[in-house]
Amino acid sequence: MNPKIDATTFGTITIAGECFNHDVVIQLDGSVRKRKKKLSKLEFGTSHVVSLAEAQDVYEEGARLLIVGTGQEGMVHLSHEAAAFLKEVHCAVELHPTPEALQAWNQSEKPAIGLFHVTC
Repeated sequence: MNPKIDATTFGTITIAGECFNHDVVIQLDGSVRKRKKKLSKLEFGTSHVVSLAEAQDVYEEGARLLIVGTGQEGMVHLSHEAAAFLKEVHCAVELHPTPEALQAWNQSEKPAIGLFHVTC
C-alpha cells in the first residue's frame, strides 16, 4: 500500500506525517528516498528535465505507473529518452503539478512509484 501524501507547500512535501524539504522518490514498497537530481543535472544542467539515467534510477520492475509531481508551478518534464524508456518497460506516466499529483497518488490503485519536485 502506498503511503498517503498529506500536503505540499513550496519546498516541502509531507508523507505519512513526515515532512521532507527536498524532492523525493516513493518506491513500490512505500519507502521514501531523496531524489537523485544530479543524474538529470549532469545531462541537462537542470533538474527540470528528467533524464534517461534518472528514469532508470527511479523505475522498479513491477511498477505500472510513475506519477511525477512536476513542481508547484509545473516546471518538470521527461526527456524524450526517459519517456521512451518508461514506455518500453510498460510503465505509464502521469505528470501533474505537485499539488495535483498528491491527489493522483492518493487515489492510485496501480503498483506505482512517484517522483515529486517540491519547488518551482
